[in-house]
Amino acid sequence: MSRTILDVHILQTVPPSNLNRDDTGSPKTAVYGGVRRARVSSQAWKRATRRSFKELLDPSELGVRTKKVAEVLAEQITALEPSLRGAEALTLAAETVQAATGSKIDVPKRKASAAKNGEDQPAPESSYLMFLSSRQLDGLAYLAVEGAKEEGDIKTFFKKKDNKTRARELADTCHSVDIALFGRMVADSSDINVDAATQVAHALSVHAVENESDYYTAVDDRNTDAEPGAGMIGVVDFNSATLYRYAALDVDQLRRNLGEGLRDDEPLTEPVRRAVAAFVEGFITSLPTGKINTFGNHTLPDAVVVKLRTSRPISFVGAFEKPVRANGEGGHVEAACRALADYVPSIEGAYGAEESTTTWVLRVGVHTQPIAGLGTEVTLRELIEAVGAAVAGSLEPGE
Repeated sequence: MSRTILDVHILQTVPPSNLNRDDTGSPKTAVYGGVRRARVSSQAWKRATRRSFKELLDPSELGVRTKKVAEVLAEQITALEPSLRGAEALTLAAETVQAATGSKIDVPKRKASAAKNGEDQPAPESSYLMFLSSRQLDGLAYLAVEGAKEEGDIKTFFKKKDNKTRARELADTCHSVDIALFGRMVADSSDINVDAATQVAHALSVHAVENESDYYTAVDDRNTDAEPGAGMIGVVDFNSATLYRYAALDVDQLRRNLGEGLRDDEPLTEPVRRAVAAFVEGFITSLPTGKINTFGNHTLPDAVVVKLRTSRPISFVGAFEKPVRANGEGGHVEAACRALADYVPSIEGAYGAEESTTTWVLRVGVHTQPIAGLGTEVTLRELIEAVGAAVAGSLEPGE
């Protein structure tokens, strides 16, 4: 069966940095090809990509992932009906979320204990992160207000099977772009889980890496000449690397997740095109912010290869199973581009994948020249427009 798969391959160099720390504070690493590599987890880059959506998409197309879902919904309820506020709105919100998702919404024990000691009564929370779209929250808020007006007691309202069914339907339709792309797990109600349309690999350096340590000191501004020495000393670990980043987007799954268009006057393929364009731009330009103030490692990719194919996703990480070595003048980008340029045609030729694949290449500087022949050269803006148009064209209106 023909599929619509978008593969994004990126080579990006980061100077001394600590983008993604382990439990000891050191940059994450992994052994691949028999050597230690720098690693940035998929979760770190997915979060960075999601955060970039705030600049790329309308708030109505996004969701919120939080344990404080009752607070979020209570704010919506109060906005709809100002007479419902404070503890009453929180109670309505908690019961509505529980009806919609099956998840218990309670005041955390540690916060409840603090309240007994004279602090304000805290808001109820879910026991795990809850991911709901803006439109789902709007719908649940309307339902909660309706329940408050109709029954007075929201628990009685949701004892009626039809009302509980409506709540669950509201939580399982009108998914936001970020939910549709990255999925959602509801531990207490697996039937409203959302399968992710996007897979993001852990970024790996194309070469061997050894973590280093920076010993630093901070001087007390109020110290006099008679008080030499530092006010604080510490150590921060870091590394620098040329990373291979990869993500695969199942466009067909994305369309199933998004369902109908957000607006009645737009083509059914438009939400998919908009979501794909946002993901491509967000994934390419985003950067995890770990220790960003310490290192200022604000780089953009040196090379991007995007492929639209009709078969399964294909990662090209195998091009770097043998660690890339710096050329005689230093640097890994050119050698990495050369390895990629050699590997891609060989694997696609062997498996016949190139015949149904469209390829775009974005590259910066002379060191990326080896990959120039892999596809049509474009700028970032041209890439986003071309990919969006190709994706929309690949989806039949009645599909």
